[in-house]
Amino acid sequence: MILRVLSFITLALGLGCATAPSAQAQAEPIKFGKLDLKEFDAKNFAADTAAEAVVMADFGRTHFEYVQNQFKVVFERVTRIKILKKAGYDMATVSVPLYRKNGNEERLSNLRGFTYNLVNGQLVKEKLESSGIFTEQRDANYSVRKFTLPNVKEGSIIEYAYNVSSDFWFNFQDWQFQYSVPVRWSEYRASIPEYFDYRMAMQGYEPLAASEQNEGNTQFTVRQEGGAMENITARTKTYRWVMKDVPGFRQEPFITTTRDYVSRIDFELRGTQFPQQPYEEATGNWNKINSELLAAENFGTQLNRTGFLKAEVAAIMAKHTEPLARAAAVQQLVQTNVQYNDLDRMYSAGVRKAYEQHTGNSADINLLLIGLLRNVGLTANPAILSTRDHGRLDESSPMMSRFNYVLAAVTLPGQAEALLLDATQKHADFGMLPERVLNTRAHLVTEKSLEDHWLTVASRQRYVHFQTAQLQLDDRGGWKGKIHDEHAGYNALSARASLQKLGEKKYIETNYLKQKDGWAVPKYTVQQADLLAKPLAVDMEVEAPGDEDPNGTLYFSPMRNFGEDENPFKLVNRQFPVDFGAGREETLMLTFQLPTGYEVEELPKSAAISLPDNGGRFQYVVAPTAGGLQVVSRISFTKAAYSAEEYASLREFYSLIVAKHAERIVLKKKP
Repeated sequence: MILRVLSFITLALGLGCATAPSAQAQAEPIKFGKLDLKEFDAKNFAADTAAEAVVMADFGRTHFEYVQNQFKVVFERVTRIKILKKAGYDMATVSVPLYRKNGNEERLSNLRGFTYNLVNGQLVKEKLESSGIFTEQRDANYSVRKFTLPNVKEGSIIEYAYNVSSDFWFNFQDWQFQYSVPVRWSEYRASIPEYFDYRMAMQGYEPLAASEQNEGNTQFTVRQEGGAMENITARTKTYRWVMKDVPGFRQEPFITTTRDYVSRIDFELRGTQFPQQPYEEATGNWNKINSELLAAENFGTQLNRTGFLKAEVAAIMAKHTEPLARAAAVQQLVQTNVQYNDLDRMYSAGVRKAYEQHTGNSADINLLLIGLLRNVGLTANPAILSTRDHGRLDESSPMMSRFNYVLAAVTLPGQAEALLLDATQKHADFGMLPERVLNTRAHLVTEKSLEDHWLTVASRQRYVHFQTAQLQLDDRGGWKGKIHDEHAGYNALSARASLQKLGEKKYIETNYLKQKDGWAVPKYTVQQADLLAKPLAVDMEVEAPGDEDPNGTLYFSPMRNFGEDENPFKLVNRQFPVDFGAGREETLMLTFQLPTGYEVEELPKSAAISLPDNGGRFQYVVAPTAGGLQVVSRISFTKAAYSAEEYASLREFYSLIVAKHAERIVLKKKP
């Protein structure tokens, strides 16, 4: 390291450069406290009537300083936001995450803020006070400094600025250009001396208005080991990125997390090379990460601390001789005795503690699961991943900070592929992974040096809904009869969780009475609630009122309250994928007996529609039966995810389903 050779006492970036890089010499796009009254003019925001707020300017820059014998990464930010609606008040509360480890930490400084209001033509500003600043401790390493600007109203302008000084070179500040609200101007600058090698990853779908890179000389004044002073010239690369008039990111359904799709730039420290020192890699490699994890007290060491369950392990081995049955019994033991506390973690606070207290985070539960699987004679290893709401992984980037979850990977005799297991969900059948982890890939943590440490995280389960009904129509379009409703796969998982939380009565009210037009359910039974390998089934006697006058002609919508009535895909164009997480299937089979004296005059046409490349299929059939009609609708999405290029077909496919389900049957009274 450079600290073994030199002792830096000053570092001038930009200010002390022999050649001032042009990217840094550009005028700053915003000056804190310098507000123009024109920014209150409503005409300037006429195009933003749908937005709750507008980011008028967001400016950040990161550079290095040398303080107290070490480099620090210094980030400065100034932000100005116009509040347009009450829904935008949340923008006045800002969170700044801060990291600390092994005595080093990140510090927030120079925090200041104002709320500006125009009162009777006069500018009134209120200062951010200490009472509006507070700290939340997330865990042993992370805290969040929060502050809320005062007296925010519709029409207010808020402005804040702060600095963050970090001891962690790997934590060079990322920058986000796009948010849920429109952004007029977003600019980020970075100055990086030649000693630091960063990988920069730009993502998103919005174009850059400016992208500059320059190189200049930076003067360092250093103290040699003997105390002599010396000036050293180093090369510094400077960058400037600008986006302007960035639209607000629309929260469309079926995505992982907005972080995966908004326009942003991320930095990753690849390595360092100081004077008279060799290049030192910072990211390491996957085998090194595996070794560190397996040696960690809160990870690998926990796998060997399951001996306190020796009696339970012996009982499982005596009762079950088949490996698959043993694995299922171990998962059930953990599921039954440790309640998941809704915290997704990769590190455990102690598997024994979690078992004895009957509650723990995802790592407590699944590391305990892995240890017990080994105890019953199975080959099991941790598999780490990033959950859907944590963001996608880059397999070419060996960084532990990208991961936040661990699963159990079990290799059964005669099976080439590992079986991924998770014990956090009490209502999940054996081998069923939580929806939140269905995020493509997981990294296998093992002592062996493997060419491919990656496992595919794909669900064998789907979202399955099956419903049958035998209903008697009346001459007003109402009906009564029996409905059998089944939820399987991931639909069953959420249904069972809801049933346990609400109880049977409220479950029926919530899912059938409140969501349907005037339904009455005088009698019902819930079946197979505890048989996790089978669908959750509800049998009901149901009545629904009609709204037609008995004038001899009845216009009847058979799919009302049964089928799809709205297309979830609102945007005409979508630039990012549709990610269901797993395949989906819905089957509805409805039989209607006609009112006495009525006959069919007009039926909808049957339909069979397919997505390209066997991506899905919709079948719709309305056929006469003895004294009635049978309506069958089958919808199948065979893939877990669809690319942006497939979106237009998917949106049209859904539109056709909604249109078909809205069609009416015409019944006419016989002469």
